[in-house]
Amino acid sequence: MIVIDGSTGEGGGQILRTALSLSLVTGQPFRIEKIRARRAKPGLMRQHLTAVEAASKISSARVDGGRLGSTELTFDPADVASGEYEFSIGTAGSTTLVFQTVLPALLRAQGESRLVLKGGTHNPLAPPFDFLEKTFAPLLARMGASVELELVRPGFYPAGGGELRARIAPPRTWQSLSHLERGEITHRRARALVAALPEHVGRRELAVVREKLGWPEEATRLERIPASTGPGNVLLVEVGTEASCEVFAGFGEKGVTAESIAEETVRDVRDYLASPVPVGEYLADQLLVPLAIGAGGEFRTLPLSRHARTNIEVLGLFGFKVSVEEGGGSAVVRLNA
Repeated sequence: MIVIDGSTGEGGGQILRTALSLSLVTGQPFRIEKIRARRAKPGLMRQHLTAVEAASKISSARVDGGRLGSTELTFDPADVASGEYEFSIGTAGSTTLVFQTVLPALLRAQGESRLVLKGGTHNPLAPPFDFLEKTFAPLLARMGASVELELVRPGFYPAGGGELRARIAPPRTWQSLSHLERGEITHRRARALVAALPEHVGRRELAVVREKLGWPEEATRLERIPASTGPGNVLLVEVGTEASCEVFAGFGEKGVTAESIAEETVRDVRDYLASPVPVGEYLADQLLVPLAIGAGGEFRTLPLSRHARTNIEVLGLFGFKVSVEEGGGSAVVRLNA
């Protein structure tokens, strides 16, 4: 059995989620200790427990320690079964992180699967729905997979109440992904989503985008969300290129000005635009597991984050080899099938 120290590296919930994904794909059981030891509230929170429950349900796994606050967990999967599943976090916890936990296994299952996930869809410290739809899913399509996503209702922190749906069709044949060049920029777009808040919040964010990035007014749009169960705000900035599309997000917070949210998001966009790499910091994290369980591949990205390095360490524990070449302000990551 693989034993994992949950306090290693960045010490957060991604260690658990990656371990669950790889355990489902490889059939190898694992035990993780010191779960989320580097967080203010260590142990399993609601969204982490939902990820465990989802992984257990699709594989009829044996689980020990699957309870709120637990800092130790043993997970022993059986065979993964495709099908129709519904998982509700019950809070504003991230549905996108739960989705990404079970996705690799369902991409390797026999037959199509459909998921309904309820909770938060636009959360700080998690990829928003728009990132999955416009950045992640198209690259999966290049690998041979078909992942169709639908945002039924957005859910913001802390109210939640969102819902996303997914149809997952495994590849007939996995294709290796080579994603080394960005090419020309094809479009720039910024949207400010506002739910149960004054419109001026979003308008001020978009004004910062136009001023700091020099984008025209027609490249920005305010969207009011009428069906949200609670207040929320997210600024979404897209940079489309010949190779792919990157989505950057800034989330409104109580006590933080709209200008501050926008300026931080703009900094992320500028860092990406200042380098010729096609893969941003967060996408680098998301590509590691799909490449590992598929036909392998390579991508060029910004210098690897601690989060990505921790993910690579977990991949190594499950027998996957990742090579990284760094220099000149970028990194080339390679995984062999």
